[in-house]
Amino acid sequence: MDSIKDKITNLQMLLRHYQYQYHMMDQPEISDAEYDLLINELRVLEKQHPKFLMADSPTQCIGASPISRNTLKKVYHEVPMLSLDNVIDKNSYLAFHKRIKDELHDSDRIRLCCELKFDGLAVSLLYKDRKLVRASTRGDGRNGENITNNIRMIKTIPYYLNGHNIPESLEVRGEAFMLLSHFKKINYEALSRGHKVFSNPRNAAAGSLRQMDPRITRKRQLSFICYGLGLVEGGTMPTSHIKCLKKFQDWGLPVSEHTRLLDTQDEVLEFYDHMQINRPFLDYDIDGVVIKIDNLLLQKKLGCITHAPRWAVAFKFPAQEKITTVRDIDFQVGRTGVLTPVAQLEPVSISGVIVSSATLYNTSSISRLGIRIGDRVTIRRAGDVIPQIVSIIGRNSQRHEVVIPIMCPACGSVLKRAKGEMGMYCTNGLTCSAQLKGALKHFVSRRALNIHGIGERIITQLVEKKYVTNLADLFYLTVSQLSEMERMGPKAAQYLVDELEKAKKTTFSRFLYALGISNIGQTTAVNLAVHFQTLDALMNANIDDLILVNGIGKVVARQIRHFFNEENNRQVLHILIKDIGITWMPIVGLH
Repeated sequence: MDSIKDKITNLQMLLRHYQYQYHMMDQPEISDAEYDLLINELRVLEKQHPKFLMADSPTQCIGASPISRNTLKKVYHEVPMLSLDNVIDKNSYLAFHKRIKDELHDSDRIRLCCELKFDGLAVSLLYKDRKLVRASTRGDGRNGENITNNIRMIKTIPYYLNGHNIPESLEVRGEAFMLLSHFKKINYEALSRGHKVFSNPRNAAAGSLRQMDPRITRKRQLSFICYGLGLVEGGTMPTSHIKCLKKFQDWGLPVSEHTRLLDTQDEVLEFYDHMQINRPFLDYDIDGVVIKIDNLLLQKKLGCITHAPRWAVAFKFPAQEKITTVRDIDFQVGRTGVLTPVAQLEPVSISGVIVSSATLYNTSSISRLGIRIGDRVTIRRAGDVIPQIVSIIGRNSQRHEVVIPIMCPACGSVLKRAKGEMGMYCTNGLTCSAQLKGALKHFVSRRALNIHGIGERIITQLVEKKYVTNLADLFYLTVSQLSEMERMGPKAAQYLVDELEKAKKTTFSRFLYALGISNIGQTTAVNLAVHFQTLDALMNANIDDLILVNGIGKVVARQIRHFFNEENNRQVLHILIKDIGITWMPIVGLH
């Protein structure tokens, strides 16, 4: 029974991390399909063992709580902004259809409203006396972030509603997204200036709405589509969902032209197939079809579970695939020293995104797939986000075998294979320039010390000039040194110095996460911080002490112990705490 409990606990922690990455960081780490498999596995286990079902389980929650920021205030949703349960094939949709018919006992009255599932950012608009007074993100469903100033930069969202019988308070829900044509234009302009490009339109839209400068949001030319109703006071709305959408349209709000009111499950399946076929011809990303009971009274009768309505479902499309050629295979070393092969591909467009590379994860994948340079391969944007090589479909006489390096491509150290591991890794630690760059990038990232203005380009220059040889060196950088960087004037340099000074006040869990210890994600860092309370207690903990922490097994415990046993790490920690003066408030409870 303990093994079942551990499995459920580990799944809950893992899924909380993935939810946070997706909803709050706009940086999904796994595909939607992989996430759905994990969440479904957890649901089955919790159903079989209900005593281990916790109120904060990812199966009971919507997303992730908003990040605490000085610039984006929290907004409380009086009517929760729920997410949707997914179905991924015909049989699971038919099971949903049968359930609602059985529960309502009156199939003649059940009409279904089918809409496109736009791949953007869920947004709430609040109108009072016809005027737009507030806009917010979904957040965790109860608390979102105030993005009113940026939402006002979207041309299709009216400041004032026009028409008759508009409620005094009207909350409209919808999706903010970026057209594929605008996405391509923005990335082209970024490339021409040598700037970083967006990975996909969803991240571009989310990043645009979280800008501190609304003028940047205006330049991004976002779009918006209404799909639902929230709070209504001082007036009434129709009891039909599609009639509510028609009201929105009459009042000047944008709605989708592809929404359909259907009567049978066969009509729904036909609509799904039609939109899947026509998906490539749209100027925006969709990843499925949303199916809702049209009658709002029947919706109320079916009700909701904690995280999702029982009267609606998202019927997801399978990941899109394209065929291309492997031009080369490069080998990269990340912050943990692991050697990762990356296939360089003949560029191909998938969902409006030009894909020119795909990770092979580890060197064992090369032999498992039997991949060679010159192969014709099928690639997939899994979850329409992460490019993957699915299969090899053609080999030609010009194909070349992949030579796996025995020396680190960054520092020249001999590569080793850890016992029980599938890949190779560099043992040179932060003496390896690739590992140092990766460690610095992680250290300054938003989830870690959140140091604005230090990107990959700056980090590369700092390492190459040897101004930074470890994490602590960052805090000794001067305005004079930073001014030497490309496109970095004295004002920008002073800004970075100020940011580094601000970063000295953080939280214990953020600091632990920033250190980049293997397999220590944000959730595990919080658990370690709460359990040990102080850095000294954690540094002196043995394996037996560490495995008492929720979610930590012997493998991770050994990695933590190995990190703190390294003399170089202990020296850098001493400098960071004693000399530089990084501090945090004492822990009272969970962050």
